[in-house]
Amino acid sequence: MTEILSPARVLDPDQTEAELDALALRYRNASGAGLQLLNLVGSKAENLLDRLPEPVRAGLGGATEQALRLAMGAAVRSRRVVPDQKPGVNRVMSAAMGAAGGLGGLPGALVELPATTAFLLRTIQGVAAEHGFDPEAENVTFDCIRVFAAAGPLAHDDGADLGFLTLRLSLSGGALQKLIAQVAPKLGIVMGQKLAAQAVPVLGAVAGATTNYVFSGYYQQMAQVHFGLRRLAIDADVPHQDLVQQLQVRLQPAVSKG
Repeated sequence: MTEILSPARVLDPDQTEAELDALALRYRNASGAGLQLLNLVGSKAENLLDRLPEPVRAGLGGATEQALRLAMGAAVRSRRVVPDQKPGVNRVMSAAMGAAGGLGGLPGALVELPATTAFLLRTIQGVAAEHGFDPEAENVTFDCIRVFAAAGPLAHDDGADLGFLTLRLSLSGGALQKLIAQVAPKLGIVMGQKLAAQAVPVLGAVAGATTNYVFSGYYQQMAQVHFGLRRLAIDADVPHQDLVQQLQVRLQPAVSKG
């Protein structure tokens, strides 16, 4: 099965530079709403996990890994039935799911976690298709999961954490399960922050809706960066790794001159 569904464009160096600038801006803007969320729940990202009961914290990795496995089948099946939606519609739908989970406090948020993971994966697949990739192709399936290895919307990121763009595993037997097992611990921390934010007393549904709205926007933007770079490598005929390095240079904090 081919992974490319649309023909390559031909980009000159100036066009390539302009697209890299746009991707860098997307990356920088992705976490902007995360600060507003932290203000809403009255906490710092590193303190959110402390709000969760110890059994929940201990089980985050396994729960997230299971959620990813379930999400793979659910996301693919839904794409065959329901067409991809616009980013704004996806964020509103995600917010509604978060509100429902938030009404039930932490138990409700735990129940909602697999559904939200599947929904986020579905939106990532939609971004892959938007850039001309077949979401059901094996390589693209890997790339959709890899987007979940991004830092998360509540992380303090100076632009140096682009490891999710270069994470690679051989497409050998069981490789997808290995990838899920590799991504799950990091995503588990991110989802733990999400659960804690949703479970804020009193705020309930408001915190749940806001949390999902932020997370949905973040992963859609990270998917745009990831698949935008992959597509740019094809269209500009430039090695993907070279583009990642050029993006990283753009994201480094400006060095003040004395």
